[in-house]
Amino acid sequence: MTTDYKVLPQDKVPSTLDIGGIMARIPHRYPILLVDRIIDIVAGESCTGVKKVSANEPAFQGHFPGHPIMPGVLIIEAMAQTAATLVVASMDGVSCDTHIVYFMTIESARFRHPVVPGDQLHIKVQKDRQRGNIWKFKGEAFAGDTLCAESVFTAMLVPREEVQSKE
Repeated sequence: MTTDYKVLPQDKVPSTLDIGGIMARIPHRYPILLVDRIIDIVAGESCTGVKKVSANEPAFQGHFPGHPIMPGVLIIEAMAQTAATLVVASMDGVSCDTHIVYFMTIESARFRHPVVPGDQLHIKVQKDRQRGNIWKFKGEAFAGDTLCAESVFTAMLVPREEVQSKE
């Protein structure tokens, strides 16, 4: 099923989303919901996710005891969640109830600096291109001014009816 997706005008898209707004747009829930706030939304183009890294998060119990470091795969997942929230927030007729965004590829990922409890990550995602329901993004995660991780990844927007018909 091919759908023509239209990006909403900027004045129809909020410039920020709190946790409730994020949860209204993507299906993730704790403990795997990895974004606390979305800021600087430019409809269909870019935004910044904010993640407050806490020592109480489950991953830190084993990664690594006595020297907690946020796993790189979770940083990349936070990038994907930020991008998915942008896609759903930006598209006309798209919501968490009607569509789901699937990770498709991670073309490159680089980890530059450890992320530790107490850091506040700013996860910047920028659309590289979009064709139909396929979106390619560049993501960068910063703690302060320090680049901690970067990645290029692709995601697909899928109507929930297609997902449910295959179950």
